[in-house]
Amino acid sequence: MKRIWLSGSHVTLRIVVCLVTCLTLLVLPTRSAAQSPDRPNIVLCMADDQGWGDTGYNGHPLLQTPNLDDMAASGLRFDRFYAAAPVCSPTRGSVMTGRNPNRFGCFSWGRSLRPQEITIAERLQEAGYRTGHFGKWHLGSVLKGSPVNPGNSGFDEWLSAFNFYDNDPVLSRKGRAVELSGESSLLAADAAIEFIQDSVAESRPFLAVVWFGSPHSPHRAAPEDLKFYQGKKDAHWMGEITGLDRAVGRLRDALKEAGVSDNTLFWYTSDNGGLKTASSGGRGKKGAIYEGGLRVPAMIEWPARITSPRVSQIPANTTDIYPTIMELLDLPMTNQPVLDGVSLTPVIDDVSDVRSRPMGFWKSNEGGISTPSDRWMREELEAQEDGRDYADRSRLVADAGKIDKEYPRDQHPGHSAWLDWPWKLHLISSQKDGNTDQIELYHLMQDPGETKNIAKEHPEKVQKMRQELEQWLASVTDSLNGKDYQE
Repeated sequence: MKRIWLSGSHVTLRIVVCLVTCLTLLVLPTRSAAQSPDRPNIVLCMADDQGWGDTGYNGHPLLQTPNLDDMAASGLRFDRFYAAAPVCSPTRGSVMTGRNPNRFGCFSWGRSLRPQEITIAERLQEAGYRTGHFGKWHLGSVLKGSPVNPGNSGFDEWLSAFNFYDNDPVLSRKGRAVELSGESSLLAADAAIEFIQDSVAESRPFLAVVWFGSPHSPHRAAPEDLKFYQGKKDAHWMGEITGLDRAVGRLRDALKEAGVSDNTLFWYTSDNGGLKTASSGGRGKKGAIYEGGLRVPAMIEWPARITSPRVSQIPANTTDIYPTIMELLDLPMTNQPVLDGVSLTPVIDDVSDVRSRPMGFWKSNEGGISTPSDRWMREELEAQEDGRDYADRSRLVADAGKIDKEYPRDQHPGHSAWLDWPWKLHLISSQKDGNTDQIELYHLMQDPGETKNIAKEHPEKVQKMRQELEQWLASVTDSLNGKDYQE
């Protein structure tokens, strides 16, 4: 597993410790912690651009999402779940690391992980879990030899796309381009199901990360999903959501058929706010630090532990997924860099109704990087068929771990926010030097639409929350500058 950079003396000590441990394992009979019968399997499922209100259970008047509705009705439903960022790649990075994505330079879409980061897949892989990624990656490369492909981020098996992908795609199976036929979400689900079945046959616990490419635009629904929306505006968009719902249903059925559904933690959410303001769940939509850009559907189904349905109003975040799983599995977090997420185990066990600390957001002025998955993967398939290693070696993102820029700790250009329920403070800077030119404060219980800025009425609250936010931003900047990777 990747580790924090250490001095020579500490490396020598680690080698000695590892040798002693290995000799001990040769002598003593052991049983991996992951083989314990109470260790759950994990399925982490994520939509691409599905907003909070883009489900039947949250009141959409047209959308058909029977499987998500059933999960929400039978498990733990979060009504105030937030993506760590208002666009895709950063939020996906937050799931992998439990950290705000700006800490490792994943500012916007198309940005990658750093290979120095420790991922949830690596942690579970070390604990004896089989690990698989299926669908949209968008955290670097999906080509063999890349330091930030799924295989080098902790996944044993992977069938992955650079970015969002559509029906009949070309995907990367462990670095080899393969052309597939079928509805995009179902292809990811079917690959995950094969992985799950193999894991069960081997009596191995598993982590299956299933990241759909829907309902990202452009929209092209399969005929069996489009039939519900004939003659309706946005029919293909709605059809794609019904398609991913079908894929969720197929996954749930497969877990039951394999006899592991009771002790499988199935966590579903989305990577950012939706594309439609009317159903975004708040002000704005995808790309905004306001509620509509961050609030997403989320639920956990785990019959062995969540024995009765509940709806939680506790604010939670995609950064919480990593620390929650680590606590649930009682895994050590050695050499762990700063976490932004908190464990939701008390929420899962219904022993807490408050969040243990506030959450921060920061949409910097750093832009995204284009990663046209369909074109790139077809070019890579052609290169593969011609006997060439790559169509374009720059797609390896070989320099992903390079830190060659120092960011100032006291300047944070863009839009940041601090959510200390029910208060939400916004600091907005349109200036290159990061000086704040707009401050907004909202009370989300009284004003969920963030329509009335009450900053002037609560100067003490603004001062306290601003100080906390700026301290957090400075910490994020320290990580961004590489301090987490130094002794």
